Order: sequence, then structure tokens, then C-alpha cells
Amino acid sequence: MTHPVPGFLWGASTSPHQVEGNNTNSDWWVREHRAPGMERSGDACDSYHRYAEDMRLLADAGLNAYRFGIEWARVEPAEGHVSRAELAHYRRMIDTALGLGLTPVVTLHHFTHPRWFAEDGGWTHERAVDRFASYVRAATAILDGVEWVCTLNEPNMLALMVTMSHAARTGEAKKWLSPTVEGAARPVLPDPDPAVGRRLAEAHHAARDLLRQHTGAKAGWTVACQALTATPGNEARLEELRYVREDLYLEAAREDDFIGVQSYSGQEVDENGVVPHPQGPETTLTGNAYRPDAIGIAVRHAWKVTDHTPVLVTENGIATADDDRRIAYTSEALGHLFETVDEGVDVRGYLHWSALDNFEWGHWEPTFGLIAVDRETFERRPKPSLKWLGEVARRGRP
Repeated sequence: MTHPVPGFLWGASTSPHQVEGNNTNSDWWVREHRAPGMERSGDACDSYHRYAEDMRLLADAGLNAYRFGIEWARVEPAEGHVSRAELAHYRRMIDTALGLGLTPVVTLHHFTHPRWFAEDGGWTHERAVDRFASYVRAATAILDGVEWVCTLNEPNMLALMVTMSHAARTGEAKKWLSPTVEGAARPVLPDPDPAVGRRLAEAHHAARDLLRQHTGAKAGWTVACQALTATPGNEARLEELRYVREDLYLEAAREDDFIGVQSYSGQEVDENGVVPHPQGPETTLTGNAYRPDAIGIAVRHAWKVTDHTPVLVTENGIATADDDRRIAYTSEALGHLFETVDEGVDVRGYLHWSALDNFEWGHWEPTFGLIAVDRETFERRPKPSLKWLGEVARRGRP
């Protein structure tokens, strides 16, 4: 039996746009009102006002960490204009977490941008890195006492979104396709543009330097790890695809204080590329295969490619309406994760996706949460999986 790991973070994650509501100054808000086939975030879970209740539910269940984000579009509504009121809001969130005994894991960028940034070239603008660094510098003023900071969430998915946004603008894409929801119509996500990836790595390194200069926080970023494996004879094809999709971003984390690993499912690679997820009874609400073993594959690979950078699992979960399946998936996933700990991988924590059933980037149906939310009244209804994960956290082992 795996022994408890001292100081291990047991928690859950959210992102600002997916739970706060009315993020009207962001590029995503604009996209939701223009893109065909896209549901709107609207009030979301109203966590902008109800964050204390969300945190209290996690703490009362027995968890000791909460990953949440600061929304750039709120903090810098116009270029160079920093909202002191919004910074104070996020500082209150940090203080609330600390007061409840939750270690705050703060994400500075989770897919969304201020409208002014997106409408003036976004990450392709020559000053993009400087613009992001200016926002990060402002955010460091409220990070006293924060031990963990993620600079950018899933830069490999962000690079993909930049590519997809360009296709939408040029008319190549007729209908919005969420990067988190797959299906028969689009079984395999396209490769992210490496040029965009390198620009994001530059932004990450600039942010990391600022965090080290102005805070005592550990700095890292989180990578979407697909747990790719080769079919016989296709090892070279796997290496090629994995570099573009993951390793470029993992290599950029080699000097970081930690690497955030985010994994949900695994896929094979054959001579034609990534094999589509098989559709069947075990298929999740996002179209992914039921693969609790993916987290072990992803963590081992990240540990290797980052030259043994400490691992923090910043997202892992399952899109299902059946909470018994959520518990079964997570239980098995934790077993695979702690096998890597027994092998010597330095794993610092496990943060489940997600704390709440939330807005999944154009869709409301895929439910990942440990807590259900009534979208009319915003009543929080903890699921059995929250109590179960809290008990695991109290034991300190699966």
C-alpha cells in the first residue's frame, strides 16, 4: 500500500471564465456571441461572487488545495490600465483560501485574453510577450504568501486555439469546435502551430523570471498531456507528433520549479497519425475514451522530458453524468499516479478537474465537477465524489 506523501496537495481546479460569469471584456465573451454552434457562458456559476462558498465546500470535505485563476481581461481592461479593484478582488480570493486552510494554486492565464489584446494581433503581435509580461508584473503585487503559480494553462491547446481562430476569421471553419469536446465529426484535434508554441514559451519564461524576481512562489506552466503511445512500428511517427503536441512545451519547463500535468485520456499513434478515440459505452461526454491509466503515462513522460522537474497534477478527471463512474475513474487514476510515486517520480499533488460543473468552452453538457451547480439559482450541490476525494485526502493516499 502506498504511504502518504508529506505536504501532498489534494484539491480541485477551476478557471475564471468557466465559473466566474459575465467576463464581458474577454475575447471569449465576444466569440460566444458570434460563433455558430457555441453556447454562452453568461453568468456561468457566479463564482465571482460565490467563491467563498466554493472554497468552503472543498475545505470542509477534507481537501487542502484549490487551483483558481486571475482573469487578465478584468485586471487590464484597456492596455496599460490596471484595475486596482480587480486585483483586490483576487487578493481576497487568495486570503479566503489561506483562511480556510487551502493552499492556493494561482493560474495567471487560462485561455482567455482582454479584447484589446486579441483584437490587436493577440499572440502574433510583435509586442505580445511584453504585453503579457506587463500584466504579470501587475499581478505579482497580490501574490504574497502564494506558493504555486501557473503562468499559462495548456499552452499547447492555446496554440491550437490561435490556429482555429485564424481559420474561423478566414472562413475555413464554418462552425465552432471546442478544443475540449471531440466526436465523430472531428475525431482528432489538429496539431498546434510550433511557431505560436515558441512565442508562448517566450512569454512563459518572461513571466517565470518576473515571478522569481517579485515573489517567493514556485513558477511553472501546465501542459495538456495526451498519453500518446505508438502502435507497432510507428515509434518515429509518435516522436514527431509528440514533439509538436507536447514535448516542445515540456522542454520549455526544464528550468521551472514544477510542471503541471493535465491528463484525461490516452490515444495511439499509427502511420496516419493520432488514432481517433473509439466510440462506445465507455466514451465520456467529451468523446474521449475511458482511460484512467493515462495519468501514469503522462506523468512518466513529463518527468522524463523535463529532466525530472517536480510534477503537480493540475487537472485530471472525467466528463460524466454518472458520479459512480467519476469515483471509479478517479480511484483507478490515483492508483496509476501513486505507482509513479513509488517509482521515484517527484509528484507534489493532485488537483481534480473540476471543482464545479462549469462552462466547457462553448458547451455546458460535459460535466466534470465534484459539485453540481443549479444554473438558475446557483445552488451548490456537492456530489458523493467530493466526499470520497476528501476522505482520500484525509488518509493521504488512494
